[in-house]
Amino acid sequence: MDDKSYPHLLAPLDLGFTQLRNRVLMGSMHTGLEESRDGFKKMAAFYAARARGGVGLIVTGGFSPNFRGRLHPLSAEFSTARAARAHRVVTDAVHDEGGKIALQLLHAGRYAMHPFAVSASAIKSPISKYTPTEMSTRQIKKTIEAFVKSAELAREAGYDGVELMGSEGYLINQFICKRSNHRYDEWGGSYENRIRFPLELVKAVRARVGRDFIIIFRLSMLDLVEQGSTKEEVVQLAKLLEQAGVTILNTGIGWHEARIPTIATQVPRAAFTWVTEKLKSEVSIPLVTCNRINMPDVAEQILATNQADMVSMARPFLADPDFVRKAEENRAEDINTCIGCNQACLDHIFVGKRASCLVNPQACYETELVLTPSASQRKIAIVGAGPAGMATAVAAAERGFQVDLYEKNDYLGGQFNLAMQIPGKEEFRETIRYFTRRLEQTGVNVILGHAVQAEELQGFDEVVIATGVKPRIPGIPGIDNEKVIDYQTLIRDKVQLGQRVAVIGAGGIGVDVSTMLTEPEHQDLDDWLKDWGIDKSIEHAGGLYPYSEYVSQRQVWLMQRRPGKVGRGPGKTTGWIHKKVLEKRGVELLSGVSYDKIDEQGLHITVEGQSRILEVDNIVLCAGQTSVEELSEKLQAMNLSVHVIGGAEVAGEVDAKRVIRQGVELAAKL
Repeated sequence: MDDKSYPHLLAPLDLGFTQLRNRVLMGSMHTGLEESRDGFKKMAAFYAARARGGVGLIVTGGFSPNFRGRLHPLSAEFSTARAARAHRVVTDAVHDEGGKIALQLLHAGRYAMHPFAVSASAIKSPISKYTPTEMSTRQIKKTIEAFVKSAELAREAGYDGVELMGSEGYLINQFICKRSNHRYDEWGGSYENRIRFPLELVKAVRARVGRDFIIIFRLSMLDLVEQGSTKEEVVQLAKLLEQAGVTILNTGIGWHEARIPTIATQVPRAAFTWVTEKLKSEVSIPLVTCNRINMPDVAEQILATNQADMVSMARPFLADPDFVRKAEENRAEDINTCIGCNQACLDHIFVGKRASCLVNPQACYETELVLTPSASQRKIAIVGAGPAGMATAVAAAERGFQVDLYEKNDYLGGQFNLAMQIPGKEEFRETIRYFTRRLEQTGVNVILGHAVQAEELQGFDEVVIATGVKPRIPGIPGIDNEKVIDYQTLIRDKVQLGQRVAVIGAGGIGVDVSTMLTEPEHQDLDDWLKDWGIDKSIEHAGGLYPYSEYVSQRQVWLMQRRPGKVGRGPGKTTGWIHKKVLEKRGVELLSGVSYDKIDEQGLHITVEGQSRILEVDNIVLCAGQTSVEELSEKLQAMNLSVHVIGGAEVAGEVDAKRVIRQGVELAAKL
């Protein structure tokens, strides 16, 4: 094998009674298909595509072993022969593609969003609505039996194994840690008693399913909460789990209630592999590492340096089902890379919507959003090569249309060229690289540096306008003062600003700009871990130090007109991270602001009836966008078939998830 072919990543893994074709585990993700009508058919197509793409072992989203363990009252449960029969379509589809699949069994414990929640102790979690009931010994034993029955049914359903969810702060984890286990009986008190639940559970499952069935245990190796486990305790439990019959130990990082980012795009790539590595010499069963591993070279390096035996990637398989096959064919540059944004996956799941992917809207829509070959080779012009235009062009070309893509700038990518310059959003560069490759491969005729005129589009069957947005300039007296700059000019031209800066507009762009303006100059992984108070020795409980205080040298004010919370940014699962970063860096967050005027003194504002003057060196405008769209009326007058999409249609807060999906859906319908 040559240097580029990832020999460690693609090496088979012998488990004794069975062999995995490579070292890639597709980590568990809830998709929302588990509970939807026709969901199993759609799940079968979703997982089959990943098995066809070469994944070694797939783990499903979490299924509860009983009613009380459900995350929501209507969440998926796996506890009957009927459920096992329904799952057959999924396991058969994966096996037909040469893959292997394990069912994740997850009991929510005190994270359950219903009044029937139970846990080790009656202690409410900071992210839950309900206080759980403390489980009796009888209930504990019945819960173990429920897990055992579900594992047995999983085998009947054709699964190759189960994953027992013992991390992220769910029920098994709640028994293990003092934080949530205040019992005084044989299931609480000493560490030996607190780990009785996971150990009894594994022994009972192994006894029931036999020796030739994969049991993965997702072990919380770094809790990132107070009163979590220490390294010594994690090692002790890992060794006992191995003795109890676990086949593979999978790494869990952080409880859901932890206030430290673990998978968002701000997290450096492979930021937590050192955690798994600490266990490497302590157990002899395979160890899986996880979190923000999104390209084959990153995965190969982890395995080559013996930090783990397998790598888990979840969201990267939403972004590209053919990730492994492309690695096998030395085509890493063709991978549609996960950018860690969470906007279409986790953000959807947390509000009860189906998961998908910002960079691949066909994820979880394999049976619905289908790009069927076109019967006729019609000519399509697309104006604007930002995310919407590029996605439309590639999807239309994949269907066999003849596509011309016009862009007035001499580069592709539109707003993504700005996004990738924001600290923690460098991954957006990968999306531009991917689409640029696909435009070449699908034969799209790309015309850069040309502002196309209506007359030039006369001969096309369809014209798509995807010209994007420009910054909105609010009507504040003195807005043309030389201190004022819009966000696009600031980022594009890398303008140097003074030490005191006011940012007008606290949407996603205002938050990004404030982050960029207060970012420390050079930050490696150790700096990042220290900044978030993570103890690399894991000698402190939960692996936490007190936060180190990095306060920016630059004073920034981030303001919005409307009252209420400031600085959260658009993402449901990432908003708190943005706010915490801004607070740590000393950014002053102001809401309910009226902008009175700008003059040589600075920015004059009124907040809660009080007048203030912010004596600033610069004012950055992040007050929304307006559409850049002047062609559609002329084209309609010429009787051309015109479609306006993306920011050209609705400026609003720029939403890449919306515009890319809109482009692919349009291309599928043409």
